[in-house]
Amino acid sequence: MKIFDYLEEHDFEQLVFCQDRATGLKAIIAIHDTTLGPALGGLRILDYKSEEEAIIDVTRLARGMTYKNAAVGVNLGGGKSVIIGDPKEIKSEELFRAFGRFIESLGGRYITAEDMNTTTQDMAYVNSETDHVVGLEGKSGDPSPVTAFGIFRGIQAAVNEVYGSDDLTGKRVAVQGLGAVGYKLCKDLHEAGAQLIVTDTKKASIKQVVEEMGAIGVAPDEIYGVDCDVFAPCAIGAIINDFTVDQLKCKIVAGSANNQLAEARHGQILHEKGILYVPDYVINSGGVINVDEEIKGYNRERAMSRAAAIYDSVKRVFEIAKRDGIPTSEAADRMAEERIEARKRASRMFVGK
Repeated sequence: MKIFDYLEEHDFEQLVFCQDRATGLKAIIAIHDTTLGPALGGLRILDYKSEEEAIIDVTRLARGMTYKNAAVGVNLGGGKSVIIGDPKEIKSEELFRAFGRFIESLGGRYITAEDMNTTTQDMAYVNSETDHVVGLEGKSGDPSPVTAFGIFRGIQAAVNEVYGSDDLTGKRVAVQGLGAVGYKLCKDLHEAGAQLIVTDTKKASIKQVVEEMGAIGVAPDEIYGVDCDVFAPCAIGAIINDFTVDQLKCKIVAGSANNQLAEARHGQILHEKGILYVPDYVINSGGVINVDEEIKGYNRERAMSRAAAIYDSVKRVFEIAKRDGIPTSEAADRMAEERIEARKRASRMFVGK
């Protein structure tokens, strides 16, 4: 892998390798673009098969954060970080504090938060060494309620686009993944009168939603082919792929999972099939909104109000797609790129201090 060629291809600003022998820390911080502000993106821990796999993952996720932050209108750039290793074996206070010192050395260019296999307690350890961390207990805390509400509003926008009304009464929504966000989304949908079809890798999670909300539970590999109005992926990424795309029997794909399209061409395939895709980084931006509020001085009511406005962001994506005759997946990128380019143009004039 020619790292500089790879970084140049996607216009990355910085890739930082962090090693601490005493704690076993092997981490990578990717900063994609800071045009709009410091790069924000969570820290995940995964036992990657290779260093190259970790580089590809962290850079892909960092670039996605640039687009997410730009699309939702926050003044933050895109970044991400990963720690390589088995989270069940390597996590310790000392490891997270060592990582925190590396973040501190970047002088505020990168702000981290919890992500896959990290917790608010882990972030508290990072916070012992740097203030460039968000999502802490006693501040904004768990972002899942805000994220789920933003997903709900995005689904309403898509339903309005397809059916002419925000009303979800009787609409069949298939939810894949019943974790913190998926479960809360189910509650919002159930209260709005939607009929739920759900799945998860944990049978207990399926049983809970079936019993509490009258949902229909199906096996994980059956969720793609159920007859529904909305398919809401709320688990892993790359679930819209060559194997699943022809199974879909829905009018809308809208959920919280990151990087839902296995490849960019799958957005075009959905478009050709007449399935309205709500780009993941637009609809799941409630977590970023929550973090942005924490940076400013947290106000829960304001965070929920801003998450509600994801409805308008989703509608804007639809407008661009129709204006330019392109799939919504490309329209979302165009919306984000237009904002970044506008900021670059506005920043060209030197202002003396």
